[in-house]
Amino acid sequence: MLVIEAKLYADQPQYQKLDQMIRTASFVRNSCLRYWMDNEKVGQYDLSRLCKELAGEFEWAKKLNSMARQASAERAWASIKRFYDNCKNPSLKKKGFPKFKKGRSVEYKTSGWQLSKDMTAINFRDGFKAGWFKMRGGFDLNFYQLNQIKRVRVIRRADGYYCQFCIDQERQENIKPSGNAIGLDVGLSHFYTDSNGQKIDNPRHLRRSEKQLKRLQRQVSKKKKGSNSRKKAINKLGRKHLKVSRQRKDWLVKLARCVVSSNDVVAYEKLTVKNMVKNHCLAKSINSASWRTFFDWLEYYGKVMGKIVYGVNPQYTSQECPNCKAIVKKTLSQRTHICKCGCVMDRDEAGAINILAKALRELSRGGHSQTSSLELVNANGHINLCQKERKFS
Repeated sequence: MLVIEAKLYADQPQYQKLDQMIRTASFVRNSCLRYWMDNEKVGQYDLSRLCKELAGEFEWAKKLNSMARQASAERAWASIKRFYDNCKNPSLKKKGFPKFKKGRSVEYKTSGWQLSKDMTAINFRDGFKAGWFKMRGGFDLNFYQLNQIKRVRVIRRADGYYCQFCIDQERQENIKPSGNAIGLDVGLSHFYTDSNGQKIDNPRHLRRSEKQLKRLQRQVSKKKKGSNSRKKAINKLGRKHLKVSRQRKDWLVKLARCVVSSNDVVAYEKLTVKNMVKNHCLAKSINSASWRTFFDWLEYYGKVMGKIVYGVNPQYTSQECPNCKAIVKKTLSQRTHICKCGCVMDRDEAGAINILAKALRELSRGGHSQTSSLELVNANGHINLCQKERKFS
């Protein structure tokens, strides 16, 4: 599944109708959750039947396309099913009970929308009659057939409204084998150190923007609640947060693509980030580094390019000597590996070498070859990993 995103341009009354569509979709989702909470043995088909009942009871809910109402019910059921699955897992302390949400998007399936002949404008044809919206971006929908578009999602962000097209298209890229294998050891002082000794600096986008974020947050707190000036201040704060998130994602995506395209085997640590952030002294820096997102993109590009991306258990990777395999205990502040065998090197470089060696041993034991790299990749399959960001003009 491929996701292409474009920004929507129209008049202010049309934007208000988009808000009505989003609020209606949120109402349907929250109503499904309430129905599940108040009744026993509620299944997915019961929630689908509830959508029809809501359309008959509320005239404004009937304006929303029937498939859009069904998509909202599917979102509610997805959160319920995730809660059921978490309850079956005894290792999870927080089960993630479904919550009511103030929605920011509405999703259509194969009806309720219409594209122009040149694929540069979209019309929403349900009862809200939002009209035609111009789309601007750097990718052309004419490369795909109309029947390949399975979902159309409208999202409200701080800087405007966006339309996402979920396209049924497999993404494959033919990259010539490089014959290289690399191990990655992520950290905070440097984003990662590879087994060749190369270090990539951490850009620290959030840290660099903290002063501006704090100033904008103070401006919001000084405004009177409910006033237009407070709404404007909130919008400025949201735009800044959106810019930081885009900077982080753009940097991670480009770095992951570069790593996978230049190596045939990429090994990394399977870190449990949610346990690491329990240390309140390092939680902010760890979350800002976004290691888990980086690993997800590595796995995604490994699948796209046919490369081997393999995660290993992080146990003893930073304590083991890459030369004699002896265990050398080190605290977090000790950044140099010094062993009795005479091996002296950077701690992170030693860890990266151990990660690569451990991955190659496990791969050789399993009898895997480079030709079966697609089977080794554990890509999580989320739609947002396939998203192509457009350049907005």
